[in-house]
Amino acid sequence: MKYFELNFHISVPEESMMQDARDLLAALSGEAGLETFEETDDGLRGYVQQALFEQTALDDAIADFPIEGTRIRYDVSEAEYQDWNAEWEAGGFEPIVVGDGRIVVHDGRHLPELTADVSIEIDAKMAFGTGTHETTRLMLMALIALTEREQPSALLDCGTGTGILAIAALRLGVSKAVGYDIDEWSVDNARHNAIINQVEERFTALLGDASLLNGMDETFDVVVANINRNILLSDMEQFVNRMHSGSHLLLSGFYDDDAPLLINKAKELGLTLEEKSTDNEWTCLQFILHA
Repeated sequence: MKYFELNFHISVPEESMMQDARDLLAALSGEAGLETFEETDDGLRGYVQQALFEQTALDDAIADFPIEGTRIRYDVSEAEYQDWNAEWEAGGFEPIVVGDGRIVVHDGRHLPELTADVSIEIDAKMAFGTGTHETTRLMLMALIALTEREQPSALLDCGTGTGILAIAALRLGVSKAVGYDIDEWSVDNARHNAIINQVEERFTALLGDASLLNGMDETFDVVVANINRNILLSDMEQFVNRMHSGSHLLLSGFYDDDAPLLINKAKELGLTLEEKSTDNEWTCLQFILHA
């Protein structure tokens, strides 16, 4: 997976404004596809998948930055893949509990102390897609609630990443899942994680983008997509084409401020909002398709 590294240099009217500027910049940069940040002495460092980088959206956000008198410039370079992953691969992650013990996600090295209904092992090269990110937890919570009240048989995972959402759904009782991702490494990793969790016979991971859906005939009871706002807006119609009356669409990967755009788009496509949940300004929307 190829990433850009962006180094933001921030100048604020007063030093006390720096932290607010960092926080706002991180939130606004999410619209441009950036997903991970770390603070620097004079600003912020962020990372974005090269295929998802929306530079125009980033420039527009900086031009309209809400803290008057703030100046922001940034440099873009290609992040070294091995350097980007080394610390994560070495350290792994501590077990994450979701849904009051319904699901525990772990890396196979840091074993959970508690017994959960569903234990999922994720061998991930990146932190995103393990449950450490708010959007992943929100989606897992939504899947728990959905499978508790219904018995969906088929799930489509758009932008599958580590495969965690599809794997969780299968472990929660869904019969089969199909996932796709634009990154070859992600597809290989999702297949690997399916084997670890013994669901490989019920999970198909495909390489490609939403155009893959045009060649499918089957429909799905549940479609999940944890991707950035612009991709969701672009691909939502193709998601709906793979749904039937009564199918559910679960979306995350965006901030709460972006929810109205997605809700309006969903309404245009015949979807009805069922539920909205948030975690640290990240949001998950659940829709249902009616005939």
